[in-house]
Amino acid sequence: MKRNINSRAAGLAALMAVASAMSTIAAQAQTGEATSGRIVRQGGDWVQETTGTLAGARNLRIKADMANVVVRGGGGPEIRYVIHARSHVSSEGDARKQLDAYKVTSYVHGDTASIMGDWQGRRPRHFSADFTISVPREIDLAKIETDGGGVDLEAIAGRVEAETGGGCVRIKDVGGSTSVDTGGGTVELGSIGGDVAAHTGGGSIMIRSAKGKIAADTGGGSIEILSGQQDASVETGGGSISVRQCSGKLSAQTGGGSIDIGDVGGGADMNTGGGSIRLTSAKGAVKAETGSGGIDLYGVPSAIAETGAGGITVKLVNNGAPRANSSLETSAGDVTVYISPDVGVDVRASIEVANGHSIHSDFELQVHSEGGQWDPKMITGEGKINGGGPMLKVRTTTGDIYLRRVSR
Repeated sequence: MKRNINSRAAGLAALMAVASAMSTIAAQAQTGEATSGRIVRQGGDWVQETTGTLAGARNLRIKADMANVVVRGGGGPEIRYVIHARSHVSSEGDARKQLDAYKVTSYVHGDTASIMGDWQGRRPRHFSADFTISVPREIDLAKIETDGGGVDLEAIAGRVEAETGGGCVRIKDVGGSTSVDTGGGTVELGSIGGDVAAHTGGGSIMIRSAKGKIAADTGGGSIEILSGQQDASVETGGGSISVRQCSGKLSAQTGGGSIDIGDVGGGADMNTGGGSIRLTSAKGAVKAETGSGGIDLYGVPSAIAETGAGGITVKLVNNGAPRANSSLETSAGDVTVYISPDVGVDVRASIEVANGHSIHSDFELQVHSEGGQWDPKMITGEGKINGGGPMLKVRTTTGDIYLRRVSR
């Protein structure tokens, strides 16, 4: 009888051990399997590597303190990660304290896989981490947050949201919309399949291709867009702006840099506190204003242009856009207007201080001069060009005015 009792007790203990093991396996399946290696010396740093695997999920969330994050899509059905935590101190004991205080957790909840790197306690001055994550390309959303490191992401079919306290952001080959916010680093985006919203506190912004609308702003860096398939709105506190192609409407504002725009599929509104403005062509009405700099607008249906000091050159064409009035004004500089034969306008031109300056026209105008020999002379000119049409006002305080015929 005693042997039977002992046998039953041993069997029960074995069943409990199996149940405990199964419970541990189930917990690992829910939270992922993470393995931390030993601490090794690499150059001047102490480094600990943590690796893990999560089941594939529709959404990915990464939140990492003091970390650079690299995400690559197309890596298979599972989510795999490698994390290198680095302590930049000389003492191994101090390094172990720092590395032990950096807690890495990962889990899948519903349709979201999460990977977290949390610093426990007071923030250290000599610590950093690198997250490298491989995910399925078909992920619907990748959301990345880091308080100071950079973000580098490629090959995601869905949406991307990236936020960093000050690091650089590089994202390309994304099927959906992309949102980027960094406290001061540069932003580089390439091949975005949806809308783009990019903000940096002071770095430059580069967008190679976006199929959706673009909204980009920086506290002071430059902005460059190679191709935008819809409307674009860009603003910088003082850097230059360059847009090679925008299929929709364009708004470009800078506190003092130059603006260089290629082809615009709609209207364009450009403003700079002191740089030059140049536009190759626009299908809609154009407005350009600078505190001090030249303005060159080519291939536009109408234009409102004003500069505090600089020349203005405008080429008016008939590209099918609605006809509208134009006004070109500079305080100091020449104004040159090229007019296509299928563009009709009513002209009013004036030079306020015309001593040594004049109106030069390929078209017949009624020109009047006011003022005596010793007084400041004012010259005005009026007339209908190509049968007349919307008003074209041209004014310079001191400079010449040229109205030129454009051959077909």
